[in-house]
Amino acid sequence: MFRPFEAFIGLRYVRAKRRNHFISFISFSSVLGVTVGVMAVITVLSVMNGFDEVMTTRTLAMVSHATITKTDGPFTDWEAVARQVQTHPEISGVAPYFTAEAMLSHEDHSSGVFVQGILPAYENKVSEISGKMLLGDFNLLQPGAYGIIIGKELSEHLGILTGARVTLVTTAANNTPFGVIQRSKRFTVVGIFEAGMHEFDSTMALINLEDARKLYRQEAPQGLRIKTTDVMRAAAISKAALQQAPGKFEVVDWTERNRNLYRALKTEKIAMFIILALIVGVAAFNIVSALVMMVVDKQADIAVLMTLGASPRSIMKIFVVQGICIGLLGLCSGDILGIWLSKYIDTIVKTFEAVTGVAVLPCDVYYVCEFPSAMAWSDVINISIVTFLLCLTATVYPAWRAARIRPVEALRYE
Repeated sequence: MFRPFEAFIGLRYVRAKRRNHFISFISFSSVLGVTVGVMAVITVLSVMNGFDEVMTTRTLAMVSHATITKTDGPFTDWEAVARQVQTHPEISGVAPYFTAEAMLSHEDHSSGVFVQGILPAYENKVSEISGKMLLGDFNLLQPGAYGIIIGKELSEHLGILTGARVTLVTTAANNTPFGVIQRSKRFTVVGIFEAGMHEFDSTMALINLEDARKLYRQEAPQGLRIKTTDVMRAAAISKAALQQAPGKFEVVDWTERNRNLYRALKTEKIAMFIILALIVGVAAFNIVSALVMMVVDKQADIAVLMTLGASPRSIMKIFVVQGICIGLLGLCSGDILGIWLSKYIDTIVKTFEAVTGVAVLPCDVYYVCEFPSAMAWSDVINISIVTFLLCLTATVYPAWRAARIRPVEALRYE
């Protein structure tokens, strides 16, 4: 079978046994370094994708895909707008809401909370909070009953369970003959939920929308919460559904409301990729060392090839082929091991915990106590491209050194 002689000789050098065992060790360590580097990058990025996916799932279970607020006055016609929006084929749920800040206190304990006024019958269409209940009943938030549902961490901080009476102190105030008095109301805890995220479990409090309107003296909800069939197009779908609705509206989707969180996750993923890519960089430096030593060891062979008519470019190609083979061997091994480890990382961690009795991510400390993994083929492709380019770059200097060998000087003492 016909093969260019540069590739033929380069592959022979890769397969041939070394007279100098140290060169063989350097070559092996180069392959191993590339393998470990690629495997580590794929695995870590897959786990980070998994954590990102878990965070997104838990966030979307508690918040709507998008919110609609009216900018030209109170949202008194929210029911008509809700019916209009609901006719859009990509809208699966609409619910009114009201949000405000307040202080929740019980005996000697108090905590700042974000109060959300909701209608349970509508809320079930846009969030999964009713399925997160630990105690109580989500449907007990009836108008005029002044019931409240709080998160697990908040209940532990206040030391209360369902049936307890708490005081909700608002940021609004009443002017009385005795001065300015903060507006407050006694509520009964009718439920406790656990969302699995500190942001919700420690600061969220749910009350009936009508109770919220009376307490804060508002004539209408603040807006509508929207659930769509495509979370990534939530804003565009909501805007399209509002085209026939009268008035001026503002649409904010879930990515905008949680912009800082997802920007931090994205920045962390990029930083981790760069840091772990340094492992591949070290392995590429080992390829430089191995090829330089190979050039020194094969000076006589190179000189003979030159005397037989091989050009400097051909000599360069021989060592480029050899370096690429080392890099590809490590790259393919790293891809296979990284993909396998990404798939079974959670099982491996659970086995380690069962054998050692040590919890890697204790559930009483971390909100995500497993190792979720979501491998993305785009990450694998990007990592492979970067690794191949690093390995290719590592071959340039040794190949250039080989091409500059002078046959006369190399064969003088042979």
